[in-house]
Amino acid sequence: MANKINELVEVVFFNATWCSPCQQMKPSIEKLVKEGYPIEMVDVEENSTLAESAEVRGVPTTAIYENGVMVERLVGFQDEKLLKRKIDVYYKK
Repeated sequence: MANKINELVEVVFFNATWCSPCQQMKPSIEKLVKEGYPIEMVDVEENSTLAESAEVRGVPTTAIYENGVMVERLVGFQDEKLLKRKIDVYYKK
């Protein structure tokens, strides 16, 4: 039986193609996705309305949502270990 708590957690990685730190983080984000983490990549240029509604002021920004409410916002480059620890607070595999 799936853990209902996990279904309520979503992580959004706001990034841009012109952003060097974003490009440096992408391999780590893709690795976490392959490990089963619920991460969605959002290009702020292509999805400016979504980025605006999340009050993204700079990229990269990683937002963690629980029950549709942002509970954590990480701005700037985050290494994979820190990112995983932050997500694990809300997402239990």
